Amino acid sequence: MGHVVTDSGVTLDTRAASKPALKRALSLSHATLYGLGVTIGAGIYVLIGAAASRAGMYAPLAFIGAAMLMGLSGASFAELAGRLPVAAGEAAYVRKAFDSRRLATAVGLLVVGIAIVSAAAISIGSAGYLGVFIALPQPLLVIAIVLAMGLVAAWGVRESVSFAAAMTLIEVAGLVVLIAAGAASGPELIIRLPEVIPPLDDRSILAGIMGTALLAVFAFIGFEGLANIAEEVREPHRTLPRAIFLTLVISTALYVLVVWVALVTVPHDELTRSPAPLALVFERLTGASPRTMGGIALVATLNGIIVQIIMSSRVLYGLAQQGDLPAVFANVHQVTRTPMFATVVTTVLILVLALAFPLHQLADFTSRITLIVFAAVNLSLVRIKLRSPDAATGVYVAPGWVPWAGFASCVALLAGDIALILGGSRP
Repeated sequence: MGHVVTDSGVTLDTRAASKPALKRALSLSHATLYGLGVTIGAGIYVLIGAAASRAGMYAPLAFIGAAMLMGLSGASFAELAGRLPVAAGEAAYVRKAFDSRRLATAVGLLVVGIAIVSAAAISIGSAGYLGVFIALPQPLLVIAIVLAMGLVAAWGVRESVSFAAAMTLIEVAGLVVLIAAGAASGPELIIRLPEVIPPLDDRSILAGIMGTALLAVFAFIGFEGLANIAEEVREPHRTLPRAIFLTLVISTALYVLVVWVALVTVPHDELTRSPAPLALVFERLTGASPRTMGGIALVATLNGIIVQIIMSSRVLYGLAQQGDLPAVFANVHQVTRTPMFATVVTTVLILVLALAFPLHQLADFTSRITLIVFAAVNLSLVRIKLRSPDAATGVYVAPGWVPWAGFASCVALLAGDIALILGGSRP
């Protein structure tokens, strides 16, 4: 028993040296579709009703603001993923920067928490769309969904990510169809654009936009998960930064357009009350059965659950590989080549949370944890750049001000959220 240190400075547990390793099977297209799958599945299909409730016609501004914040952190993740292409990436970044094993383990477990709580929230949204087809109590639908997606995630990384990639193409196509239907419905999308500009002297409206920005952070969760499949990606130094930026750009464009189409088509109070909001928007735009968009939304949410299970289990695997968790979490199944025990634990925890808490509470909690982790990652890159300003050849390098700005923006949004809660202004 013991540990070895790799060239990148990451400590690995030699207990796992003779065990099966993860397989490098994912290309740029796989990685980008994975990032889009977890981001879109965890975002627009689930949260549009809550976003409309908090910010009304101003919700697109909240998504743009969240995208700018995520872009700063995304640039930091892109450089760090190239410098340290390992599973449990965030934990590895913190350990490299601060030489603290305890701090790294804490960050790694927070990342696991993000994936598990996020997947629990998505499971509730998924049950709402499944209810369009099957009239069963929500708890039963949640149980069936979580257990089925856990089995898919345990199947094998290439198989499960390929399955998720196919579903990603369907969910993106659904959003494109919705945007096209909105554009074809008349000139209202353009005529009503002035309604998106808020009065700057109304504190309640600004508080609603800030609260929606916190929700929108949840909607963008996904790109950082790419860092945690680094050991299963071909040429991670080149592939991961490209996949991260592609995921952010495509997601932002789809989010802003879909949110605006939805708000122009359906009054925001109706969106808030609907368990399947985009199915309602599709019905209003086309007159067709909501089952069509309900089916696409169901695919999107199922996809989000799968990729969050994959991410969480890989972080647990990575922490165990580094000797920070019991070795059982690093066990890779001989046949599926997936971390089976970590996958089972992740699935069970998702199920418990989905049955115990409502969607909006899970989404808010996920966003807060995410901002804490992103602040730590940005600060880690600041320290790493100071220690080793020159990255390896071929690695993406973010401008020096980017991690500072990323850290400050995360702290500012967290501080604003705390101020709203203390002041009783939480929408």
